Amino acid sequence: MIQKLISLSTLLFASYSFAQTTTITDVLDREVTFDAPAKRVVVGFYPEDYMAIGTEAAYDNVVGMSKYIWQARSANWEMNVKHRPSLDEIAAIGRVDTNTFSVEKVISLNPDLIMLADWQYKALGSDIQRLEGAGIPIVVVDYNAQTLERHIKSTELIGVITGQEERAAKIAKEYKQNIEMITARLEKANLPKPKVYTEFGASGVNEIGYTFGKNMWGAISTVAGGDNISAPYVEWWGKLNPEQIIAANPDVIVMTGYENGGSDAMVMGQGVEESVAKERLEGFKKRTGWSSISAVKNNRMYAAYHGACRTILDGAMIQFYAKAMYPEVFADLNPNQAYLDFYKNYLPVIPEGTFVTEL
Repeated sequence: MIQKLISLSTLLFASYSFAQTTTITDVLDREVTFDAPAKRVVVGFYPEDYMAIGTEAAYDNVVGMSKYIWQARSANWEMNVKHRPSLDEIAAIGRVDTNTFSVEKVISLNPDLIMLADWQYKALGSDIQRLEGAGIPIVVVDYNAQTLERHIKSTELIGVITGQEERAAKIAKEYKQNIEMITARLEKANLPKPKVYTEFGASGVNEIGYTFGKNMWGAISTVAGGDNISAPYVEWWGKLNPEQIIAANPDVIVMTGYENGGSDAMVMGQGVEESVAKERLEGFKKRTGWSSISAVKNNRMYAAYHGACRTILDGAMIQFYAKAMYPEVFADLNPNQAYLDFYKNYLPVIPEGTFVTEL
């Protein structure tokens, strides 16, 4: 009987220790109070980051998710569902960007916390008041900005939400060290900045796709030491006039893509053979009017996996851009292996496919 009482008191103490009221400051400098680690979470964005930082077990406590951003990477999603079928059973809450996000659905899930991306929080407008009025704490994180500060802060926040502060600190430290290494080498080399153009190649060869200004791939190319030709014309993301690209005459061109796409779209990612990726990239090299561009003439055409952007996994992509623009300075780096090593160290599956390539 005494032993049972001791066991019960130990259990109660452990429960109290592992679930305590915590106040954090999110990326928008909002103070948010909740019981950490959270037990019923709605993940609005960055689902793979949530797993990498919080461990696979963090998904034991996810009751709702905006699934489309993961399902857009169809082969990656299927790989994860095969490993963990319960992912497919998590309730879908809709999309903010297509006005299908369901406040009613979220409230019905009785979450004790919602994690949203910065852009989601701002786009939801008055719906935020409805959610907060229902007594649901909202924590805002942001990997889209591609700043070191927000990457670190967001990683630490997910660590608190999931009770994995030490793991989050380790991931954040490794990310910071990677950026510092690249920055230090660039400063020491002190070379002229190459002009770089990045395009999401989902629309195919005959239609100019989206490019990026001061966030996502635009920010990655800048951190890696490039002069982003899109920055003067595009704030976040948008399309350049074909003549603007030719006139800017980039030294390096990077096309990005997902696993699926049309017959001439850029395809990259899980299950994509490198020979196919190179063939698609070759098609973009032959675009009408591009023969005069330095990157084309000098065969400095590259491709990257679009799913490896706006995530704590993108440290490998910063290496990729740095090596593409300064091949001698970063000759020792292996960005593809760095990407796979992150999966090996922090995620329960390891993808197979093509995540970076070049002509």
